[in-house]
Amino acid sequence: MSVVSVINYKGGVGKTTLTANIGAELAARGRKVLLVDLDPQSSLTFSFYRPAEFESRPTVLPWFEGYLATRVAEPLHKYVVSPREVNAVVQPLGGQLDLLAGDLGLIEVDLNLAAALGGARLQTGNPRYLPVHRLIADALTDRAFHGYDSVLIDCAPNFNMVTRTAMVASDHVMVPARPDYLSTRGIDYLRARMSRLVEEYNAVAPHPINPEIIGVVYTMVQYTGSGPLISQRTSVNETSRIEIPVFRQTVRDNKTAVTDAGERSLPVVLAPPGTASIETLRYEFQQLTSEFLARTRI
Repeated sequence: MSVVSVINYKGGVGKTTLTANIGAELAARGRKVLLVDLDPQSSLTFSFYRPAEFESRPTVLPWFEGYLATRVAEPLHKYVVSPREVNAVVQPLGGQLDLLAGDLGLIEVDLNLAAALGGARLQTGNPRYLPVHRLIADALTDRAFHGYDSVLIDCAPNFNMVTRTAMVASDHVMVPARPDYLSTRGIDYLRARMSRLVEEYNAVAPHPINPEIIGVVYTMVQYTGSGPLISQRTSVNETSRIEIPVFRQTVRDNKTAVTDAGERSLPVVLAPPGTASIETLRYEFQQLTSEFLARTRI
């Protein structure tokens, strides 16, 4: 099982759309996929469920809250849901897509987990340091998760405690970014924060971690007749300066296709045949998934 966190400090970069479509395409290729929504905005969850339809379904919030109350984490698999529309498409192809849903209350969880470790300093000498940081990593060792081929974690645009638990659980990290100044300037800072977490964690943990940034994925690319906008090409070139790998495949901007897909509770890669622009976007996600598989060595 390969665990991949998807994160960028900047919101609005297509992070959730990327996670939903790669996960759905993997399932359409016969893999068993678990998506984890750790962003309090819960956009990944509502990519597969309409809000009214989801009201009575479980989220990850009570699982975190249970740990905070008792210092014992109950089995995480009890909170897994299986979106109906997407599985109606992928199950005949031999795949499965399951979800651990997000919740707005994760904002409070972040604060409470940090408080349990001494506040903003997150002291490594605190006896709860490893159990808290390993919450998701340990939960995924449950035999109930052994059948999954891929776990994709949609992280909030920050490096707070819930995000740190995702990093500790991850083999790989993927960074979506729009090709503009604001989206790319935080990439090097994210790498520095990851390095600091790995260093402090490995100093006290019996088994080291080493989540690998497998690449930046440029999303919402805008094209003219001669190719991507010159300003966007300049931003892409900035990434080479900080020596972080970049996915060859990019994803173009098509808000209409993404919005329509959300209303059907189906990502673009599984949507019915549509216009030429939709088919182009579907092709880009399919090519990106192939590159994702190669980089994660699944």
